[in-house]
Amino acid sequence: MNVLVIAAHPDDEILGCGGTMAKHCQEGEDVHVLILAEGTTSRATSRAPEQWQSELNALAIAAKEAGRLLGTKAVELHSFPDNRMDSCELLDVVKVIEAVIQELRPTVVYTHHSGDVNIDHRRIHDAVITACRPQPHHPVKTLLFFEVPSSTEWQPPGSAPAFAPNWFVDISATLSAKMAALKVYESEMRSWPHPRSIKAVKHLAHWRGATVGVSAAEAFIVGRVLA
Repeated sequence: MNVLVIAAHPDDEILGCGGTMAKHCQEGEDVHVLILAEGTTSRATSRAPEQWQSELNALAIAAKEAGRLLGTKAVELHSFPDNRMDSCELLDVVKVIEAVIQELRPTVVYTHHSGDVNIDHRRIHDAVITACRPQPHHPVKTLLFFEVPSSTEWQPPGSAPAFAPNWFVDISATLSAKMAALKVYESEMRSWPHPRSIKAVKHLAHWRGATVGVSAAEAFIVGRVLA
């Protein structure tokens, strides 16, 4: 099995499916990560360019290290603008994703839920849907959408499609690997009780697990499965 995780920003991939990524890797499957937007310049209004460039470099290093800890085959980063992907032509994003799919021929793709608060998450979701449209001989057979703490659950009811998971992956044996990878993203994590804190992410994993009778799980919405 060849697996591709497509995320908007560095850390989204671990928050959304880090335990599942680690499980695929432990089972001998190739996992590739594609991160499309840089994750810091939207915060840079009062900082010198050299400072946010340093932060961009640090995030890229963290993404590579997090991938290494989980056992991924490769982490590829692009530089679409942070929290401004609605200013980019959707076709430009789709073409990047299509090129990676053509090269890697993944059978499984994980990406963002369509109802997240973050505009980049929604934009990536739409681009992945287009790039993975089920044409004859398309390699992607399974398409799954993950949740990202501090984005998915922050969308008010009725404002967008709710995250109602119908696919769960038991990560009881790989939760510690997910937590170790998140700690590499120290600059992106927050203090409890923020939902993007180590404690909150761990609680979410245990809650998702409890809902399906295991110690820890990650939850997804099925976009498509071709058996």
